[in-house]
Amino acid sequence: MFSKSKINEPGSTKPASETETAKAPTMNDNKSSSDFTPSTPKAKPPASVLSADLQITGNIKTTGDVNIEGNVEGDIRAHLLTVGEGATVKGECIADDVVVNGRVVGKVRGLKVRLTSTARVEGDIIHKTIAIESGAHFEGSVQRQEDPLNGAQKVSAPKPSTEPAKAG
Repeated sequence: MFSKSKINEPGSTKPASETETAKAPTMNDNKSSSDFTPSTPKAKPPASVLSADLQITGNIKTTGDVNIEGNVEGDIRAHLLTVGEGATVKGECIADDVVVNGRVVGKVRGLKVRLTSTARVEGDIIHKTIAIESGAHFEGSVQRQEDPLNGAQKVSAPKPSTEPAKAG
């Protein structure tokens, strides 16, 4: 029922350079993905969008991009954080790039921080570069640091005293 291929047999009409054993592999060959590595990196995934009707209580942490349109009570850490015009964030915002169009109540840390004309920020901003558009409302302090993300770890609670308690 099946016959043997005559590609490599003597008397084949194909020259040796065209046979399967002499052919160099190419990217179009049906090889498994582990046989070669792609020359281009994977496409960046789209930003996660938290819609306007979403209320989140808790911290958000991602290595990707986040677009907040709803309300968040908690800290946010991302690569690119965009706070939408109708959004409110009550907590610390930490990202490489932070764009505030809405309201933030809490500390903002970023390599690049941008407050647009519709921004309302109540809290300190620690940045490498900052841009504040005319019309933005900002209440707090601004501090430039070479690496503002490095100090983003929470300060631990003070250690209890080892002195004996005094009786009163």
